[in-house]
Amino acid sequence: MEAWNGIEKMAPNLTPLASPLVGTASRVARQAPPFRASPRSAQSVDVTVCIVNWNCRDYLRDCLCSLLENPQGVVLEVIVVDNGSCDGAAEMVAENFPAVILVRNDGNRGFSHANNQAARLARGRYLFFLNNDTVVPAGTLRSLLDYAETHREAGIIGPRLRNGDGEVQASCRLRPTVATFLHRTTLLRWTRLLRPAYREYRRQGFDPKTTRKVGMVLGAAMFLSRAVFESCGGWDEDFTFGGEDLELSARVARRYDVVYLPSVQITHYGRVSTRQNLAYAAEHVFCGFARYLRKTGCSRRALFGYKLAMTVDAPLQIMEKGIQYLWRRLWGQREKAAKSLLVFFGLLQFLRRGLLPLWKV
Repeated sequence: MEAWNGIEKMAPNLTPLASPLVGTASRVARQAPPFRASPRSAQSVDVTVCIVNWNCRDYLRDCLCSLLENPQGVVLEVIVVDNGSCDGAAEMVAENFPAVILVRNDGNRGFSHANNQAARLARGRYLFFLNNDTVVPAGTLRSLLDYAETHREAGIIGPRLRNGDGEVQASCRLRPTVATFLHRTTLLRWTRLLRPAYREYRRQGFDPKTTRKVGMVLGAAMFLSRAVFESCGGWDEDFTFGGEDLELSARVARRYDVVYLPSVQITHYGRVSTRQNLAYAAEHVFCGFARYLRKTGCSRRALFGYKLAMTVDAPLQIMEKGIQYLWRRLWGQREKAAKSLLVFFGLLQFLRRGLLPLWKV
C-alpha cells in the first residue's frame, strides 16, 4: 500500500537510529510464559510447518500446494490453525488437503496464540513458522534443515523473501528502537530530523546476498529447532498482532544466533491479511510495538514518548489521508483513492478502539 506512514510502513522499516527519546533500560525485560508442548507421537517427523490463517483462502491454497506438491526432501508435517475465517478457508483445507492437520478456532485469537497451538501439536524436530501468503519452492525445507543441523549456534533461520514480482524484500533487520518507530510519524517526516540516517540505513544496511547474524527476521518465515523454541518459551501470547516476531527474535538472540540465509528463497506476497483486515490491524499494531519496547527493556521515558507520539500523530495522519483521498478522487485515481480511504478508516479504528489499550501497555 502506497505511502502509509503508520501501520503499513512501521513494521518493515526497522532501523536502530539515535534519538533523544532512546534511554537506557530501566527495568528487566519481562519474559514470556513457559511454553509447554503436548505429548507427541514417536513417529519421526523432520519439519512441522505451522501456518496461521485468517480470511486468506486463495493464498493459503497456493501455499499448501507449494509445500505438498513440490518435493521438499524431508519428512514433512503441515498444521494450519484457522482463526475463525469467514471466507471458507477452513472448509477448503479440510476438503482439498486431508493430510494437513487443521485446527479451527471460533474467533481470531491472535498470531502468537495460534502459532503456539500449532507448535503444541507438532511432531517435527524442527518448526517452520510460515505465513499463509507464501510460496515455497522444491527443496526449501531440506536446505533449511541442512543448515540448521550443521550450524547448531543458529537459533532462528530466516530465508530470503521475494515479493510476487521477484523483488527482494528486506526481511532481516537490526533490533529496532523507539526512534525506529518514530521516524515514520508525520511530524518527524516533516521535520526530516531522522531522514539522513534512515535513508542511509535503507540503502546500505540491508545486504540481500550475504549469510550473516542479524538482529531479527520477519515472522513470515522462521525456521528453528523444537528444542530452541521450547527452551526460549515459545511465542509470547501477550501479543495479539504486531511486534511478536521482533520480541521472539530478541528473546532467542540472547542465547543463540538469529541468521539470515539468502541461499534459500521463498515468495512472500506480504501484508495480505493486514490489507484485507485493516481495521483489526490498526487496532492492535501500535500496541504490539509498545509491548515489544517494554518487554525488551525500553525505559519508561522512551516508552511514554512513543505512546505520546502515536497519540498525537494519528489525527494528523487521518487529516493527511483524508486530503489525499479527496485529491486522488478529484484526479480520477480511484484505486489509489480507495487505498487512502482504507487507511483513513483504519486510523479512525485505532483512535476508537486502540488508543486506550496503547496507554495501558
